Amino acid sequence: MNYSFNLKGDNFVRAMRYDVNASYKDLGAVCDAIRYKRAESALGLLDLVIAKKMPIVYRRHNKHMGARHELGGIKGRYPSKAASEVKKALANAIVNANNKGFSGNDLFVVAVSANKTRIERRYPSKGSIAWGRGMYGRSAMNHSDLEFAKIEVILSDDYSDKLTKSMKYFIRKNRKLEPKKAPKTEQKKAPQKIQAPPAQAAQTKA
Repeated sequence: MNYSFNLKGDNFVRAMRYDVNASYKDLGAVCDAIRYKRAESALGLLDLVIAKKMPIVYRRHNKHMGARHELGGIKGRYPSKAASEVKKALANAIVNANNKGFSGNDLFVVAVSANKTRIERRYPSKGSIAWGRGMYGRSAMNHSDLEFAKIEVILSDDYSDKLTKSMKYFIRKNRKLEPKKAPKTEQKKAPQKIQAPPAQAAQTKA
């Protein structure tokens, strides 16, 4: 299966997972949340979503969806299953980057997407309320199908020349939003007293 990301170069690291049994709508919302973020920050965000401590913004497919106060009144949800699948793809991309010699601090998620690949119809078992053999000649209305999707994750460093202007803009924007690490204060250690060996101590007493 080919990648939909067209940019080529040695600075891009790719990873793909296909035939993922998850909703592509939830996968797309999770991908929108980690796009243009640092790889380590994206992993931390996905861990919070899996633990249901941080909701994900749904810009589309949000009909009859409740608003979250954590998001400032924006509609959202906790797609833990989709977040776990995206985390696996992101972890594979980080491993591929380490094998190529990239460091984790310089890697950003420059492209991530989820697309629906196929749908398998789930047929019911034989019975009185089955499709086409329902009560009064009507078929059952409730049924669920299996949706399969593919996930693409592309990592790159922020100083690559082949990044587009929009990629560089959003990477700089997300970098400014990252919490700054407080400088480490060096504590002065008290001087340790040097104890003489027992042999030398016996000579001094004599």
